[in-house]
Amino acid sequence: MSPRAVGSLQDVIDALAPVIPESPLEVAAIFVALVLVLAGLRWLVDYLRSTPAELLRETLAGHDRVSVLMHPNPDPDAMSSALAVGELAETVDTEATLNYPGQIRHQENRAFETVLDVDFEQIDSAGELDGDAVVLVDHNEARGFPGAEGVDPVAVIDHHPGDGEGAEFTDVRADHGACATIFAEYFETLGWEPEKPGADENGDDSGEDDGDGLPTQLATGLLYGIQSDTKQLTKGCSPAEFHAAEYLYAGIDEDRLDRIANPQVDAEVLDVKARAITSRTVRNAFAVSDVGEVSNVDAIPQAADELMKLEGVTAVVVLGEKDGTLHLSGRSRDDRVHMGKVLDSVVDDIPMGTAGGHARMGGGQLSIEHMEGIGPSEGVLRQDFTERLFDAMSGDI
Repeated sequence: MSPRAVGSLQDVIDALAPVIPESPLEVAAIFVALVLVLAGLRWLVDYLRSTPAELLRETLAGHDRVSVLMHPNPDPDAMSSALAVGELAETVDTEATLNYPGQIRHQENRAFETVLDVDFEQIDSAGELDGDAVVLVDHNEARGFPGAEGVDPVAVIDHHPGDGEGAEFTDVRADHGACATIFAEYFETLGWEPEKPGADENGDDSGEDDGDGLPTQLATGLLYGIQSDTKQLTKGCSPAEFHAAEYLYAGIDEDRLDRIANPQVDAEVLDVKARAITSRTVRNAFAVSDVGEVSNVDAIPQAADELMKLEGVTAVVVLGEKDGTLHLSGRSRDDRVHMGKVLDSVVDDIPMGTAGGHARMGGGQLSIEHMEGIGPSEGVLRQDFTERLFDAMSGDI
């Protein structure tokens, strides 16, 4: 090395000397800080590269037991999504219980539970939730049972609009037609291949996961969850629903799927549908029907589906009463009528009234006593409430 080069190096050392700590402890502290910063950056890069499926599984792995909570009166989309969380939890040795408030009433929902032989546990209050953490599926804010407002979920997976979030994980995709679609994507990105039905030696698929594949029981449930929430892939679909159906198809049990989709129909459901048709009031392209007292409130949305088949009708609301509560169910195929907003607007000033939903589908309920004037409101007559519904669908509210 030339004398000139040695002199230049010495100049650099002399320039840096004032900022280099003399104490070995200070040097060690700086070294440790740099290591921690680099480790943090590496963790951040890995986190950003992780798929939602991997992040959810990491969240589940951080808890010994979780309660997977469905919304009140769960449908196949909610039930299949809960099954999916349970399957993921099992892969990380986390115990999961699948809970729901309310009741499983619709004949297809009951068939789903029976045909797929699944174990869902009903709860009456938040105190009955089992586990040190709660995961919400197919809704993003707990509701419909005492203590619901105090539930702080660690994870939320949903396709409905809303502000609810999980403390550790949130995946809400309002552009998707079903929550089951999101879970199908999770399993696909994790590399799970749907197992062929009847794959065991007895030709009787047990629905058990072999560790590498998506069980037939779950594939069948997820596909029906997608179908039920999108009217057989005809309403509210995104490209994701069709891709998910293609992915799941190889693993479905056609016999089970048919038995879920075509159960026997309760006689009251047929009666409520008939009452909805005969008591309907139609104005322009909108229909409202009050079916009166019902014992099975799940017949109300089925009656709304039936009214939507009437020629010339583009939006309908059916209302029925049970145990002092007025239940509302609305459907719309009219671009002028956002059904969720319609129902929310008509109950907005009625205490104890809740409603909402998507553009094409909505629901709600309110206390009849509060509607008639108990509390701070002035009250509204049943006939006037019907007028409100027509005004809201016409854009006048």
